[in-house]
Amino acid sequence: MKSKHFPKRYVIVILTFICTCVCYIERVGFSIAYTAAADAAGIDQSSKGMILSTFYYGYACSQIPGGWVAQKVGGRRVLLFSFLLWSLTCAFVPLDPNRVVILVIARLLVGVAQGFIFPSIHTVLAQWVPPHERSRSVSLTTSGMYFGAAAGMLVLPTLVRLKGPQSVFLVEAALGVMWSLLWFKYASDPPKGAESLLPIKGNQKAKLENGVHSMRTPKIPWKRIFFSLPVWAIVANNFTFHYALYVLMNWLPTYFELGLNRSLQEMGSSKMMPYLNMFVFSNIGGVMADHLITKRILSVTKTRKVLNTLGFMVASFALMALPLFRTADGVVFCSSVALGLLALGRAGFAVNHMDVAPRYAGIVMGVSNTAGTLAGIVGVDLTGRLLEAAKAARLDLTSPDSWRAVFVIPGSLCIFSSVVFLVLSTGERIFD
Repeated sequence: MKSKHFPKRYVIVILTFICTCVCYIERVGFSIAYTAAADAAGIDQSSKGMILSTFYYGYACSQIPGGWVAQKVGGRRVLLFSFLLWSLTCAFVPLDPNRVVILVIARLLVGVAQGFIFPSIHTVLAQWVPPHERSRSVSLTTSGMYFGAAAGMLVLPTLVRLKGPQSVFLVEAALGVMWSLLWFKYASDPPKGAESLLPIKGNQKAKLENGVHSMRTPKIPWKRIFFSLPVWAIVANNFTFHYALYVLMNWLPTYFELGLNRSLQEMGSSKMMPYLNMFVFSNIGGVMADHLITKRILSVTKTRKVLNTLGFMVASFALMALPLFRTADGVVFCSSVALGLLALGRAGFAVNHMDVAPRYAGIVMGVSNTAGTLAGIVGVDLTGRLLEAAKAARLDLTSPDSWRAVFVIPGSLCIFSSVVFLVLSTGERIFD
């Protein structure tokens, strides 16, 4: 992996891809394992929604601190710490739906630990990856989320059936520890020349230490970040993207089981298709964006807006149409289109952190991912409440009417946020 023909930045990108892959195996795995255990214990939908959303409370708390710590001590160290923390938590926590306090504390800890990961990754990539490779590098890294979710959906339901829900936790912990060992061995801090990727501007100062020039990071412009309209465009789209993703990730197993009377174990490989589609379209979006920019077909700003709008608008219609399909194949098709096109849209808003603020990419990512995490809290919990309200209104959960609001809400948010991005976003650097 250290060959001179294989630049170190590619090693870093591959390892961050594996990182996001393992993280989403954990997230999908908990949803699958807990759903199986909770259904067996007779837990109601509202209580399930509360436990499933607990992760996102911890996740929200650590996003901005994660960006700040990564900026100060380095993303490499923060990633290693966060992985070890959540892996050890998974290894030692019993999956018992009736032990609510223990589950809540465990999910909060896992959420806090994983909240450091994406701001740290953006800090690392901003230091290692040159601007003309950023779209495809970020797209490949984030596509690990979807590859991990696809792999989890394919393998873990069978593991639950054969070995029980607790086995999922042990597998996730083992994967986390193995990645930590790889990261410790192969990852390193960026070379001293890495600052050349981030031009010195404004009040950044160089001082001489032991005959070597070192860069002193300027004060983080918190006020400008929080009042920047382009940053808010990223925030709005991050919220919408994750609202749709987390609702589908956490509630599709229930929709198949109760809405369609189809067991995940009976569905074979088709249940992984929505996430596999995200993996494919995320990388297509990254390659398309870099091609349009490097060949000067479109400006950075127009490239981001075109891909974001295309992805989110198509996804909105697919989400709204989803409850109209009454077969498993139809739902898989609709959810695959929705999630695949949302992943394409990440070549718009998700890479935009590095366009507008390359030096503070981890900080801006922390701010926008906090909004995405709030979407998980709101969306996952609200879905449980909507389903309980439908039952109270004497609607059967096999009825499309019980699920319509669940999918119309993220579909409507897609339209709104794509308009916000069209109006407010820019591909130009706005923070020195």
